[in-house]
Amino acid sequence: MHLFTSVEINKISPQLDYHDFLLSMGSCFASEIGTRLQETKMHCQVNPFGVLYNPMSIASSLHSLLENKFPTGDDFIFHEGLWHSLSFHGDFSAPTREKLQENILHSFDISKDVLKQVSCLLVTFGSAYVYEWKETGKVVANCHKLPERCFNRRRLEVSEIVDVYRDLLQDIWLVNPSMRVLFTVSPIRHVRDGLHENQLSKSTMLLAIDQLEHMHSGKVMYFPAYELLMDELRDYRFYAEDLLHPSRVAVDYIWQRFTETCFNQETLMTMKSVKEVKIMMDHRPLHPESEEYNRFLHQILLKIETLSEKYPYFDFDKEKESCLTRLNRLH
Repeated sequence: MHLFTSVEINKISPQLDYHDFLLSMGSCFASEIGTRLQETKMHCQVNPFGVLYNPMSIASSLHSLLENKFPTGDDFIFHEGLWHSLSFHGDFSAPTREKLQENILHSFDISKDVLKQVSCLLVTFGSAYVYEWKETGKVVANCHKLPERCFNRRRLEVSEIVDVYRDLLQDIWLVNPSMRVLFTVSPIRHVRDGLHENQLSKSTMLLAIDQLEHMHSGKVMYFPAYELLMDELRDYRFYAEDLLHPSRVAVDYIWQRFTETCFNQETLMTMKSVKEVKIMMDHRPLHPESEEYNRFLHQILLKIETLSEKYPYFDFDKEKESCLTRLNRLH
């Protein structure tokens, strides 16, 4: 007996492993997946421009990374006591123009040449609705709570998205021919647009990705995060309290399906071992001064050592330092 409609997902080929370098760009779902990849010690960079929702802002950010083109600051604005960039998320905003520029430059330095090195680019579209700054007509990455009268709001056409990404990907492949692209559509609903409009938005992005996938078979792929929540997990018990975002259980399930789709069996086993270290590190003992806890900490260090011998590029410095600090308190 089947109690739900299963979403069939073809595994990507070849599958990814710990030798791959990933870049996750897009909505807050991209940040969620990217952060989880980092926690498994996968070499992954996450949203160097901050969370980006619409396809055009993601493409613009990728162009800047490709060209190593630092924003000139002509879109810096001062609003409600902070300086903001219309090309960056509010996480970069600062009390002074100089601090805003410093925050952006720091992210740029870390991300320099990333597109020349990345094995797989993960792109998550959030919404096909864009806000254009009236003064320039430019699509902004974030409105920073500015008055709506400052913007023109519209929904992108499928052809617009396809045209922009077709050219963008060709430019990236000139410097990194082996890079693959995995698109997803965020399962988070944007009800401010209206439920019907949200469906139109998601459909627009799905159609665009489908065209890109057919244009570049084997190099462009799609992971159905949106369908997993809408079809397999359609009950509201799989949503957070706002009834818009997926619950922790839902994100865990989508993450499981994502890893099974993208990574080979050896990598999945290593991810499991890394997760075990994290779970052990998060454990809070009833009696931290006991000999039993002393042995437990040494077990963690032994597990870290075993993983580090197999994967010497894993960074366990924080975990080791934390274990040693706890051990020193016992003596």
